[in-house]
Amino acid sequence: MTVRSRGALAVLLAGAVAAGAITLSACSSEDSTLASSSSPSHAAAPQDQKEGLALPAPTGKYAVGRDSLHLVDKGRRDPWVPKAGDRELMVSMYYPAQKVTGKTAPYMGTKGAQAFLKQMELEIPAKVLSSTRTHTYTDAKPTSGKFPLVVLSPGFKTPGTTLTSLAEDLTSRGYVVAVVDHAYEAAGVAFPGKGILPCAACGKVGPTTFQPAAEGRAKDLSFTLDQLLGSVSPWKYADMVDKKKIGMAGHSLGGASTAATMAQDPRVRAGVNLDGPFIDSGSNSGLSGRPFLMLGTKADHSPGSEDKTWDDAWKKLDGWKRWATVTGADHFAFTDLAPLAGQLGADDPKGLPGKRAAEITRDYVGAFFDAQLRRKDEPLLDGPAKANPEVTFQYSTARDIKGNSSTSSRP
Repeated sequence: MTVRSRGALAVLLAGAVAAGAITLSACSSEDSTLASSSSPSHAAAPQDQKEGLALPAPTGKYAVGRDSLHLVDKGRRDPWVPKAGDRELMVSMYYPAQKVTGKTAPYMGTKGAQAFLKQMELEIPAKVLSSTRTHTYTDAKPTSGKFPLVVLSPGFKTPGTTLTSLAEDLTSRGYVVAVVDHAYEAAGVAFPGKGILPCAACGKVGPTTFQPAAEGRAKDLSFTLDQLLGSVSPWKYADMVDKKKIGMAGHSLGGASTAATMAQDPRVRAGVNLDGPFIDSGSNSGLSGRPFLMLGTKADHSPGSEDKTWDDAWKKLDGWKRWATVTGADHFAFTDLAPLAGQLGADDPKGLPGKRAAEITRDYVGAFFDAQLRRKDEPLLDGPAKANPEVTFQYSTARDIKGNSSTSSRP
């Protein structure tokens, strides 16, 4: 699978995930390729140094609040650093909030940004990344009501921070969103009592270890649901969650983990894979008819492309399904790196502008969950749209979409 350069910010993820059927390798020859083609010396400066970088504004009516949870699974040892003890997760909880309450939340801590940039061997001031302006507020008062829950899992080597824009937008549309950071799988994430953990998994995930990595994350994600949906939840606003409306989405390894979680956990009613491979979940691969959206790059995730797992998954999924690809998108177009790179003047002139990539990602993921968890009619999912010429719907045969409209096969 090819990863296309996205300037200075793309280098942040050099070697992070070129995830296809062949490998999800870290710190490989891909690092040097991207580093040489996208070195800081060739990156444009931010368009407005005074204003700095900012995430795109959410499209919904709700303000966005955020809490942080530290979860410890005492039933499992950490798979990457067994001597560290129990498996630990950090979960950023986004929730619909009352307007004009709380204080603006940071995008990323300076020390976390420093660790992330050091891991990627990139000499960019940490403040460029950490000072990115968000639309999230800490200590914000929650609004009343119950809302569907969407759990998000980031790509390998990338912290959950890189999915902030998607989390903000879903929250503004009326979802509670849990962004999960998996210990030792990304640099820049701080854990209580331990500080910022290194990416101990880096260099350990490849062709023979990708499946167990995804299955391990699936255990993380199910454990997160156990905690959030249990009779005694560690989250103070747990009553906001509609326990019958649970969705999940992930980028790259997080996308593979979403499907793996659904194969074993019937509580997840709908899922999205953003440009990640699939693993073989055996007889459960069809997900018992539950809805699934496959959204990826056209170059690498069209039928017959290098990542054969998408062709296999499409055949096995036996419920509502869509396979959509985005022309000109690179692997990181579904993360915050796309719009931030655009603001740095680092858009690929032959590729999809970062601002546009963010719009497409948020529109289609939001429409999917609105259709499947809220039973809203979403024509955007029915096929090609004039407003989105970059998005192509892929089908193996006409029979694949027969009776498969946006309102059918609902959980």
